[in-house]
Formats: sequence, C-alpha cells, structure tokens
Amino acid sequence: MTTSTPAPHGTADAGTAGTPATRGNPAGGGLLDPEQLLAALPDALRKLDPRTLWHNPVMLIVAIGAAFTTVLAATDPSVFAWAITGWLWLTVVFANLAEAVAEGRGKAQAATLRRAKQETIATRLVGWTPGAPANTYRDEAVPAPELRQGDVVLVCAGGIIPGDGDVVEGIASVDESAITGESAPVIRESGGDRSAVTGGTRVLSDQVVVRITQRPGESFIDRMIALVEGANRQKTPNEIALNILLAALTVIFLLAVVTLQPLAVFSKAYQGAAPDTGAITDAGVSGVVLVALLVCLIPTTIGALLSAIGIAGMDRLVQRNVLAMSGRAVEAAGDVNTLLLDKTGTITLGNRQAAEFLPVEGVTAAELADAAQLSSLADETPEGRSVVVLAKNDFGLREREPGLVPHATFVSFTAQTRMSGVDLTPDGDAGPARRVRKGAAAAVMKWVREHGGHPTEQVGQVVDEISGLGGTPLVVAEHVQGEPARALGVIHLKDVVKSGMRERFDEMRRMGIRTVMITGDNPRTAKAIADEAGVDDFLAEATPEDKLHLIKREQEGGRLVAMTGDGTNDAPALAQADVGVAMNTGTSAAKEAGNMVDLDSDPTKLIEIVEIGKQLLITRGALTTFSIANDIAKYFAIIPAMFAGIHPGLDTLNVMRLASPESAILSAVVFNAIVIVALIPLALRGVRYRPVAAATLLRRNLLVYGLGGIVVPFVGIKLIDLLVQLVPGIS
Repeated sequence: MTTSTPAPHGTADAGTAGTPATRGNPAGGGLLDPEQLLAALPDALRKLDPRTLWHNPVMLIVAIGAAFTTVLAATDPSVFAWAITGWLWLTVVFANLAEAVAEGRGKAQAATLRRAKQETIATRLVGWTPGAPANTYRDEAVPAPELRQGDVVLVCAGGIIPGDGDVVEGIASVDESAITGESAPVIRESGGDRSAVTGGTRVLSDQVVVRITQRPGESFIDRMIALVEGANRQKTPNEIALNILLAALTVIFLLAVVTLQPLAVFSKAYQGAAPDTGAITDAGVSGVVLVALLVCLIPTTIGALLSAIGIAGMDRLVQRNVLAMSGRAVEAAGDVNTLLLDKTGTITLGNRQAAEFLPVEGVTAAELADAAQLSSLADETPEGRSVVVLAKNDFGLREREPGLVPHATFVSFTAQTRMSGVDLTPDGDAGPARRVRKGAAAAVMKWVREHGGHPTEQVGQVVDEISGLGGTPLVVAEHVQGEPARALGVIHLKDVVKSGMRERFDEMRRMGIRTVMITGDNPRTAKAIADEAGVDDFLAEATPEDKLHLIKREQEGGRLVAMTGDGTNDAPALAQADVGVAMNTGTSAAKEAGNMVDLDSDPTKLIEIVEIGKQLLITRGALTTFSIANDIAKYFAIIPAMFAGIHPGLDTLNVMRLASPESAILSAVVFNAIVIVALIPLALRGVRYRPVAAATLLRRNLLVYGLGGIVVPFVGIKLIDLLVQLVPGIS
C-alpha cells in the first residue's frame, strides 16, 4: 500500500468523525418502530406477487396454503376457518415486511443519489490532450448519464463531478459528504493515489480535468443505489444452502401432512374428536386444520427472516460507510482466517514522530532540543513538525515562526539534501555566524565532515541503537564560524502504534484470526513494530509480488484472506484476496479489484468488516436455532388437538392445558405469525458479537436461542390461548 500525503491545513481525508449520510438509526436498533413498519407495509403487500414469492419456497407454500384455506372458508364459513385464514395471510405479509423494512432503510438516500446523477450536466472536452492549448479542443454540455468511458470532462469550483474517474490535470478541494457523509473536504490531484474521484461529489475550489473510468450503468453511485435499495442482492452460498435445506424440510412436512387425510379415511377414523365432543370433523374444516398443521411444522420463522438477515448485514456495512459489491464478500468476511494489514496508517499513525532527544557528551538535552527546533522550523514534513512539538512539550521552548527569528536564513527540507536547517548571521557584536542542520544520519555526518568535523563514535552507537529498535535516527549538528562542525546529538523518530491496536489484535486472536503486518521497512524495523503492536507475523520489504504470493500461500492452506489497499500496486493482491477492501481515496484500479470500498478510507475498518461478517453468520445461526426450537411448542399444541380424539393418550402431550382443539390450533398459528414481527429488530440489528472460542459461542447460542426458543413459545401460545377463548365462535 502506498503512503498518501496529508491534506493541507484546513482539509482532511474522510474519516470516522462526523455522521455519514448513509448512517442513521439502524432500524430495529431497539423496539419496533411503528412508523417504519407502516412505511414498509405497501412494499410488503406488493411482495405477495407469486413471481416474487417463489424466491422464498417456505413462504410460497404458506401463501398457497392461505389461498387454499380462503376457498375452504368461503365455501363453508366459520369464525375458526376465517381466523386461521387471516393469520396465515398475515404470516406471509409479516415475512415480506421483514424484507421490506430491511430494504427500505436506504431508499431515501438512493433517491437523493439518483436525483443527483440525473440532474448533473457535464462539460465534456472534445479533442482534449494533456497540455493542449485551449484553442485545440472544444467543450460541450451533456447530461451525466450520457458520458462514456474515456470521456474527459472539466469540473470547476462549485460543480458536481458527473461520474467516476481519475483527475488527469489540476488539483482541487472536493466535498465528498454526499457519498461518505464526512463534512471535511479532501484534496484530489492528478497523479499518485489521490487522483480517483467519485460521481456526485462537489468541487469546492479550483478546477480539475477528469477522465471518466466508469462503464454505463456501472458507476459507483449505481452500485450504491442498488445496494441501499436491496436490489440485485445475490444470495450467498451459505444462504442458498440454507434455503435448499428449508425447502427440503418443507417438502417432507408437506408430504406428511397431505397423506394424513387419506390415511384417516382409509382407517375410517375421524380427524379430531368424535362429533358429539364438538371437535373438528367436516371435510372443509379438516382441510383448514391440515394447512395450519403444515404451516406450524415447516420452518417459517427462519424462512421469513433469512433474506432480511442478509440485507441487514450489508446495510450494517453501509452504516459504517463500506460499500460491498456482493453479499458473498460480507459472508466471506465472517469466515476470514488471515488478515493482511498495512503498517503505515493502519497499525501506526502513518507518520513517524519525534520521541526523544539523545545528546552527545558535553551537550545538554535542552541545548539539543533548542538546536533541533531551530533546524526544524523550515521542515514542513510531519516528522519535522513533531520535532518542534516535542521541544515545546518537553523543554517549554516556545514555537517560533521562521519570519520572527532575527538574522536567520532557513534551509527547507528536500528529498535531495535530506536535511533542513538554519543559518544565523551575527548582529553587531553578537558573535560568530552559526549554522545548524538536522536530517538523515548519513547526510548530516557528511555535512559535518565537509565543514571540518569528524563523526564521533558515540553518535554512531546511538544511531545503531535506534535503528535496532525499529526507529529512525535524525542527527543534529552545528557549525560555528572558525570552529569545526560537530554533532550535538540524535533525535529518535519512531512509528507510533495506534492506541488500542494490541487489544484489537488480541481480539482477532481469540476469534481464531491470524494477523500479518505488511511493510516496506527492513526486517529489523518491521519486527520491532510487529512486537509492539502484537501482530502474529509480518512481511518486510514487501513488493506487490510478495503480497500476492503470501495471499496465494495462505489460500492454498485452506484459509480465507482479507486485506486492504489503495494503490494500483495493490490491485493484484486485492483481486486475489477473498475480502479485498479498497480505499475510496485510492486509484480506480484498486477500487475495481476489491470487492468492498471503504468510503472513509480508514484501513483499520477491515477489523470492523470482519466483525460485521461474523455477526451476520452468528445472527443467521442464532435465528435458525430459535426457529427449529420454537417449533417444539407448536407440536405440543397442535398435534394433541388434532389426534387426541382418535388416540386419547396423546392428550398427555397437552402440557399447556389449552382450552380446546380449535383454540390450540389457532393459538399456534397466531404465535407463528407474531414471532416473525417480534424477531425483525433482532434480524436487522444482529446478534451481538463477542470474540470468543467457537465452542463457547455454540454453548451460548444453544442456551439463549435454543432453550429460549423452547420456553418462549410455550408461554406465548398459552397467553394467546387465554385471549382466544374470549373470541365468540372459538370454543
């Protein structure tokens, strides 16, 4: 990963501060929101279309059963038959409601994004080439949707960037809040890894020429609209497998229920109690009861919530400003075994900072700090600024502006000299001229020799010690007129590991995830940072080929790999990784290669992405466990009600002591529908994830959602039974 240059003072890259437009109060974050349910109800009703329902086999069977009982209730009406029919239809609507709520949370933002795209007018430059005079090309106004890949457009201050592309000329401050929600502007310029721009963002100052890189209908906004609306969401392999299992269980229970009535007729047995008991005997009501039995037997709860769980998982990423290109990537994040993390900006703060002044013999630390600060006033690099700050914090040296230091000529830091400094000329009888330099050890010691001095053994030892610790030594030297130059001491620059990183890597370890730090530093420096941060391994002096080979080696061992990147040189590794997270500030090549894009361009977000993926898998497993467990109570309610008349011994299974067969059956059907709505918030919010061992997680799920899935329905069905007894016509 390439290290980006910082934005100028007053600007910032999109970060985690602020409130992104895509964020908000997650639906289902607490209790059910009635307004949200009402808003999603029209979509839920539209999803009753059989062409939509067939994607969910479990709910399709429930809908067919509801249609069948509607016919039976119409031909032989009764309060019981119509009540069962109504609650069966509500079961289907509630299932659709869960999916509609999950999809509907992003529709407002999608509408805003779509409107911005359609209303933008672009200034296309026809015949433009880099450096060409203005009279050699012409401009024309075209609607943004008509732009094609390779078109070149001019965007001036106040204008909207009409499509995804790369800045090929100019530099500008860009407001990306429409996409990332971050109010602070960012700098975009031609060349390097900060050239990529996103359609729908606004240029605040200056102007840039942008070459469009998107294909028609495949812009970043198009993909974001599809994501937030829940459209085009491809089911993941695990989700498909679970759907197949649910469909198979449904078919098995369907065959079992369909054969009950023929067997009852063949055996000349009533289906229910004898007629004089007032139980269910006629053919019409028997059909209603059989459908009710089928709906209570099949796994309707997880069948209703499965799609919402997947959509909500992707939505949780959107709330954290991460755009996933597919649900498969989110799910893969939950199964990741190896995390590849770039050192700079991910594990460390991104710029080395001055940590200590180490003077040579005969020089005090205060004298070294004063010289270091003076020689750093013209050094605008983050490292140079940190020297000034350290001198101020540790020795109370007031930060001096270069223009306020009398009789001083400042020497700026350059990559060629690798030094910065100051030349002080005497004022009257103030003394001889003095020159101070600070910079890379080799460069400063060469300067000392050129001015009659000799490197001391002590300086060499300190430089070697700092290098051995993984730090960067900067030597400070001075030359007083008429005397040989001499070294004053060494400044220890070190990578500052971000606060809390060791704890987060400990969490990763408890999750069974191996962390690998990738850096271009030499092995000795890399090891020092790796030990301090607490990662499991590191790859030093890494090249793009090294990253790619490391990923392939991990995958050959059966492990899933996640990594972040922002540069074109990261693209091969991002494409190879199972979860490739590209930074939004990165190049188009990186964003095209990854299967996720972090709009905040925060490399540490990768850890959150893994946690969200695991939360998705845990939520699906927990609700599947609850769905299977809660069927047990329904069996204890509906089976004794149907068959105790034939086999009185089955009445012992009526442990809830439900009032009557009709009441028992209706209570089970009502609970079957209501529990779907009750679980919508959990499906959307997700089960809370804790980094614990798999065995511990399994025990917790079985205790909470397995045992809870057994106990809650027994209580719920009994309470509903007490209410059903109050309904006239239900004995």
